[in-house]
Amino acid sequence: MSANASTILVVEDDAIVRMLIVDVLEELEYAVLEAEDGDKALEILAAPDQPIDLMMTDHGLPGMDGRELAKRARELRPSLPILFASGYAENIDVPADMNVIGKPFSIDQLRDKVKAIITNNPSPIKS
Repeated sequence: MSANASTILVVEDDAIVRMLIVDVLEELEYAVLEAEDGDKALEILAAPDQPIDLMMTDHGLPGMDGRELAKRARELRPSLPILFASGYAENIDVPADMNVIGKPFSIDQLRDKVKAIITNNPSPIKS
């Protein structure tokens, strides 16, 4: 993994799906953090010294859904790019400044979507 790798927080309640997404992102040389639900994701997001360049979340999480998680994540990190993954991508209403990828997605689709989001939202220079 390169020293300047972007860090992606993956929030997915299905352990197998989460593992597959994490594996793909790590293969693409991203640093990856994992959370199985919104509460765990918010714990990670609340850590001030933890860089996160993108949060990828399942839209249909149990308990706090992806939309509520995104709202609360933006309260902690107002400029955090957010990517929703959903099997019902065409039916979900995503805020204009957030992104969506339909499940199932290919490795190439995930790579291209993540790269486009991170390229368009460069992290502020850390001093």
